[in-house]
Amino acid sequence: MKYILLFAIVLSFSSCYQIERNCTDYKIGSFYSEVVIDDIIYKSDFTRTSDLQIEVYQGKTDSTQVRWINDCEMIFKTINPKNMAERKDVHLKILTTTDSSYTFEYSYVGEKLKQKGAAFKK
Repeated sequence: MKYILLFAIVLSFSSCYQIERNCTDYKIGSFYSEVVIDDIIYKSDFTRTSDLQIEVYQGKTDSTQVRWINDCEMIFKTINPKNMAERKDVHLKILTTTDSSYTFEYSYVGEKLKQKGAAFKK
């Protein structure tokens, strides 16, 4: 009985914890991101305005339109897609924020496979 009561108390305190997200701090600015896929780190630099993101990855520049769903979620649409993969829109959700970075998950719209990464203010 003692253990059940202790478990109930611990569970009630843990359910009060809420992750703070200040997503509006990351709607506009210059950032760099890191994404790990199959133990390889992919890094890119990008600048975001309210409706446009310009990204430089491995020396190549790519521009996407940004459509905000809410303060913490957005859809990216490549402006000049060169192949079928670039025609797919990307959904990104900010999961957590700090004063200088945020963690996110992203996937192609309509697909279940999600990747995670982190972005940092420059």
